[in-house]
Amino acid sequence: MPRPRRRLVSTCIGSVTAGLLATGAALAAPEENRAEDSGIAMGAYLDYGPNGVARIRQLSRWLGGKDIRVGHTYLPGDQWAGIEGRVSFLEDWARWRRADDDRMFVLNVPMQARNEERVSDQQVGRLIRAGAQGLYDEHFRRLAERLVSLGVPDTVIVLGWEMNGVTYTHRCRPDPANWKVYWRRIVDVMRTVPGQKFKFDFAPNRGTDAIGWTKCYPGDDHVDIIGMDSYDQDPGQTFDDQISQPYGLQKHVDFARAHRKAISYPEWGLFRRGDNPEYVRRMLGWIEQNKPLYHTITDYCPHGVWQCKQNPQSSKVFRSALTPAVPGPVTPTPVVPTPVVPTPVVPTPVVPTPVVPTPQVPTPEVPTPQVPTPQVPTPEVPTPAVPTPQVPTPAVPTPQVPTPQVPTPQVPTPVVPTPQVPTPLPEPSTAEPSPVVPSPEVPTPVDPSPSLLEPEPEPSPEVPEPGTPSPEVPKPSPAAPSPVGPAPVTPGPAVPKPEPTPTRPLPQPQPQQPPLNSMQWCVPINFGEWLSKLVGKQSVCVKIDLGEGSGFWPF
Repeated sequence: MPRPRRRLVSTCIGSVTAGLLATGAALAAPEENRAEDSGIAMGAYLDYGPNGVARIRQLSRWLGGKDIRVGHTYLPGDQWAGIEGRVSFLEDWARWRRADDDRMFVLNVPMQARNEERVSDQQVGRLIRAGAQGLYDEHFRRLAERLVSLGVPDTVIVLGWEMNGVTYTHRCRPDPANWKVYWRRIVDVMRTVPGQKFKFDFAPNRGTDAIGWTKCYPGDDHVDIIGMDSYDQDPGQTFDDQISQPYGLQKHVDFARAHRKAISYPEWGLFRRGDNPEYVRRMLGWIEQNKPLYHTITDYCPHGVWQCKQNPQSSKVFRSALTPAVPGPVTPTPVVPTPVVPTPVVPTPVVPTPVVPTPQVPTPEVPTPQVPTPQVPTPEVPTPAVPTPQVPTPAVPTPQVPTPQVPTPQVPTPVVPTPQVPTPLPEPSTAEPSPVVPSPEVPTPVDPSPSLLEPEPEPSPEVPEPGTPSPEVPKPSPAAPSPVGPAPVTPGPAVPKPEPTPTRPLPQPQPQQPPLNSMQWCVPINFGEWLSKLVGKQSVCVKIDLGEGSGFWPF
């Protein structure tokens, strides 16, 4: 709202005073109650030149370390040289901006020279039409090249601000249609400069003023941000009036939302109603509610809250709201050790694994061929026509075929008459003669073919002994074959059944006569019933020679 010429004059006159005020304000202690940082980019207009850059740090310290992210200044609009950016203080602002990528540089740019000389509406109309025809394009091309060369190609340009009022030569009311054409032409020219990333902010006054600001809107293609300058003055007696009035704060927010544009508040502050802390509180609340891209308070008298000491209550509200909250001392929480409760060990139950019985698969019975028992001929004895006793022979295993033991049928043993052998009477002085057992001639048995043999009856284990003693023939056993039996021979095919062999008369054993004048003692040895049957009766004889040459001959 205040005219730029008055801003520049007041800044030059009161630069020393403002510096002293800033120094004193920077030393003030922050208050206890501090608000949370909203994260919205915040700044203040502190001065147009190097002093404004230097005061940013002091304002930050006064706000308890608040990050001042927005640097805001104006180009002088008295001559085209100033509008082209041929002023030295741009270098200071560009240096500050380049120091941190999170910072934002906002630059108000007039659209006409002699911008505050109160040119008439008729003359303003002619200037607007000249600009729409491209007469001033070169001035704005030079400004764009200047900003790109300084390293600030992303500058936010508030072009022709407060165009709906009556103050500036770049006002809109004398010719709204050509004013919009002129705006678009300036934007197009500046966007043709290589490397530029400018954002153009359309920022009218709050309220209707000379013309409703929506009638000056140049279109979405040439506007990036829709801003609004709002001071504590008419129209609107209260802050609620400022919100609801035609072209007021609510209209601004709604219009920007409808056009999908960000909002901003490049200028706001106190003005006609003096120190008004309620206005400051409500305006900061509105900003927090609607989240503008940025906002900057105009901080010199009568508008400001830091450099201007005329508004102490408003200053207190502003500082309390924007000072970052400082966390209080951290009280360590006492660590209470948690008692360790032993966990009872629960034994895991042992579940027996069920034994699944293996099904018995019956083994198929393999028929075993019948192997005939080899016939052992009876030894020759003096009795004629004696049938050969059947001597059981152990089973001959068939190769690769397990043969079970087949019981041999019992065959009655014929009674073999034993020749009469005289038994010598034992005498004490004579030894009992051992019977001489003639070895019977046993023919080699030939095993009959399995296909021709018939099962023979098994001989009876008990052989009746005649009254006449006979030499004992060891009984063959299946486990131990007879020592006198020949080894079985593998049967050949088609062997006829053996016939009994006629026996020859055995010679009669003669009792041995003991030598004359000799002594012989024989003692029988008993091996038990079973072994005696196997090896026969045995005796041990001791002979004492009493012959002539023995040395014991008495006669």
